[in-house]
Amino acid sequence: MQNKIFLFFFLISLKTLAIGDTLSLSIGQADKMFIATNYQLLAASLNINAQKAQELQAKLYPNPILTVDFNAIDPENNQFLHVGNGGQQSVQIEQLILLGGKRKAQIELAKTNTQLAELAFSDLLRQLKFQLHTGMFLLSQKQVLIKKYDKQLTQLEQIMSSYEIQVQKGNIPLKDMVRLKGVYLNLNNDRAALFYDYFDQLSKLQILLQSKSIIQPVISETDFNQFILPLKLDELISLSLANRPDYLMVQKDIKFAEQYFSYQQKLAKPDITLISSYDQRGGAFQRQINIGFALPLMFWNKNQGNISTAKIQIEAKNAVLNGLKSQVESEVQSNFLQYQQTVKEFKKNIKMYNDDFEVTLKGMTENFQKGNIGIIEFVDFFESYNNALSEISRIKIQLASSLEQIKLSTAQDNL
Repeated sequence: MQNKIFLFFFLISLKTLAIGDTLSLSIGQADKMFIATNYQLLAASLNINAQKAQELQAKLYPNPILTVDFNAIDPENNQFLHVGNGGQQSVQIEQLILLGGKRKAQIELAKTNTQLAELAFSDLLRQLKFQLHTGMFLLSQKQVLIKKYDKQLTQLEQIMSSYEIQVQKGNIPLKDMVRLKGVYLNLNNDRAALFYDYFDQLSKLQILLQSKSIIQPVISETDFNQFILPLKLDELISLSLANRPDYLMVQKDIKFAEQYFSYQQKLAKPDITLISSYDQRGGAFQRQINIGFALPLMFWNKNQGNISTAKIQIEAKNAVLNGLKSQVESEVQSNFLQYQQTVKEFKKNIKMYNDDFEVTLKGMTENFQKGNIGIIEFVDFFESYNNALSEISRIKIQLASSLEQIKLSTAQDNL
């Protein structure tokens, strides 16, 4: 009862939305809309801009330090703020000069951080596009199945209406009518399950596309034939290691660790502070002008701890890279084998399923209505036909998903 109420209101809302709030999209159109509207991508792109700002910051020189000192109380002359010709005031300016290539090292670290942010953006885009594409294919097949189920339910309703009359007249046994109702209820339940999956997938697509419209994927049945490609495992593995953002991120992270190690070594070299000062009466001479420098003596703290830590981090990140390389190769191989198996199943199923199924269904329905075939034969064929529909839909989704999985694992949209 709850399922019927749910379906009733769903169909009303679906028809209402379909009038003016349905969004028909091809895969290419969905990609463009997704890139333009997705908030996760926007946040990731803003992070790139933030890292570029850090490049600018790294290029800036240290600010000079100005120190001004003047007399507050002159007890000898009983004066406050005695800063005139007979009073005292001094001015000092200091400028830190970074030595040993520290500024250049900071700039390189900032640039590498920007590149890491760009790779993180690419990796997010790769993951979300996989969700978008597989979602579009899944939603498309759900809609195809729902339409076919609706057509079959309409046919069954017509048959049951005529059977109801014949049962009342005593021409047809009640058990046949009960058997038909059982078939109808099973098919209706299958359609209800499809609607639940449909809603779930529709919601995910709406979130990805930031849209409240009913998404209508524009995917023809012939499009699935284009998913059969002559792929080679060795080439796919090479593509993965050359293009996968997560793998490139670890490589870039190693570069960052090496740059950071070099930077810590440079920090062990002292910087110099240049000093220039003017002293009105506090020095050895009147109106004395001095210049000088300050240099830390690196006797005890030579940044040994930070240097050792940075060196260990390089080794750790190299270990992560080796592990990820094995993982990528294994993942690509697994996806490739699954794709090959799916292609075989798809070809076999498509060869077996053709227009004969629809013609036979129509013929069986007409002959059943005419009484040329019995209820058992009709029901068996009807259930077998629906199982075939579900299987064809499943293998199409699996073919599209397995190819998208290879695209995901190789980070290549065009194979």
